[in-house]
Amino acid sequence: MRALTKILLLLALIVLLSACNGNSQGSEANAGQLNEGNPAPAFELMDLEGNQQNLADYAGQKVYVKFWASWCSICLSGMEELNTLAGEETDFDVLTIVSPGSNAEKSTESFAKWFEGFPNAENITVLLDEGGTFFDEYGIIGYPTSVYIGTDGTLVKSMTGHFSNEEIKATFETIQ
Repeated sequence: MRALTKILLLLALIVLLSACNGNSQGSEANAGQLNEGNPAPAFELMDLEGNQQNLADYAGQKVYVKFWASWCSICLSGMEELNTLAGEETDFDVLTIVSPGSNAEKSTESFAKWFEGFPNAENITVLLDEGGTFFDEYGIIGYPTSVYIGTDGTLVKSMTGHFSNEEIKATFETIQ
């Protein structure tokens, strides 16, 4: 009986110590993180003007990223509204990502030519994810998908479907 008590006390001590150790590691790993979630996958993509854009360029800023495709009717019906949002003064930046040559999207050259003639899109920044690498890294399952990134670089939320500018702004009100 005495040996059983010692074993139980020893097991309780081991469990307690392992729990304390796990918590302290978690606290250190999340130090400086303002939002719940995992770090947003870093990207380095070319825009339609040939400029390199990196997620790191937006460090300390909130970022709204919309993944879309030229063949997606829901995406296209929301572009004028997105153009309005991108032209407004907000506390977040607006980017869009398309994946030329992937997910049934046009080639880069065809997409760029098509987008030149697209009406009411002068405020929209389009980044080209050749082959869909970041489509996969962000876990995109359909178009359009809205991704919300906090000032700490945390991917806070990712949602498929169309969202109004008011809904997007309201979501960012809950993100640091």
